[in-house]
Amino acid sequence: MPYVHFTEEQIYRANSVDLEQFLRRNGERLIPSGREKRLAGNHSITLRGNAWYDHSAESGGLAIDFVRNYYSLSFPDAVKKLLGGESGIAHEPMRPKTPKTQKPFMLPPAYSDMRRVFGYLLKNRLLDRGVVSQFARDKLVYESCELAGNKQGGQYEHHNAVFVGFDENGVARHAHKRGLCAESSYKGNADGSDPEYSFHRIGSGSRLYVFEAPIDLLSFISIHSKDWQAHSYVALCGVSGQAMIKTLELHPHLQEVALCLDNDRAGIESAARLSGVLAGKGYIHVSALWPTCKDWNEDIKAMRSAAVVPAEQLARNEGQNQCPVMTIG
Repeated sequence: MPYVHFTEEQIYRANSVDLEQFLRRNGERLIPSGREKRLAGNHSITLRGNAWYDHSAESGGLAIDFVRNYYSLSFPDAVKKLLGGESGIAHEPMRPKTPKTQKPFMLPPAYSDMRRVFGYLLKNRLLDRGVVSQFARDKLVYESCELAGNKQGGQYEHHNAVFVGFDENGVARHAHKRGLCAESSYKGNADGSDPEYSFHRIGSGSRLYVFEAPIDLLSFISIHSKDWQAHSYVALCGVSGQAMIKTLELHPHLQEVALCLDNDRAGIESAARLSGVLAGKGYIHVSALWPTCKDWNEDIKAMRSAAVVPAEQLARNEGQNQCPVMTIG
């Protein structure tokens, strides 16, 4: 059977549609509710721009999810409706390729301590010490020491933060590496990593929080640290939603999904795509949580910057032999 493909640009435009104007064009009546609007036929749903929230169901998202849920449409039909009948391109499914031989997975060799990792995550990334310590105790985060060659034919050590993903039997199946040097932008998955078992942690609650990268995940917890261990989290460590789906399959008590991706075009498009994947799997309680800045770690840095005592106040405090207090909110 052919399937309909919408381009990323089409999905972005559909998700950016102003829901108030869209609903009025479709004969819906809206009533004011502060800076938002409510559906006359369903007062629990509020709208603002291209975002919506159902207060009774405690879920929300962007335009595509709203149209899909409110009009009981498939993902392609919802996109088509938002685009005023604009169609995607029909494709025949490709024949499955012979899988390539995958390299065996091995965790990167561990270093004797985690001094560099803690320094990087606490000082550079401003993460909560208690959160990082707990993940380290659970052996989900550690410091590696690997050898690399240089142009002169010699070898040197380089250290990475390693974020480990375990399977249901407690066997490590995935490792995401992040460079620790201030000037390094290196990040990537270890050879042979299984994308279904990327960095995650499972709690007893019913909601799964989904992130693009491990540091996003740890940043979100650092901001929302109250009772954080009761919740479940997964970092995709790439563009695939395989880890999210596998986590939901292995833990049936997880019935709600909060997509916590980057607040940029790529993140919005990924949220739309993953919402469609979840809809196809029968998950109806799907919402999107967006950082104020581009990502959750930038939110921490902005909060820390705003919490620093102004220079004039520091001078006055020093004159009174007082110690200024720095908080993250």
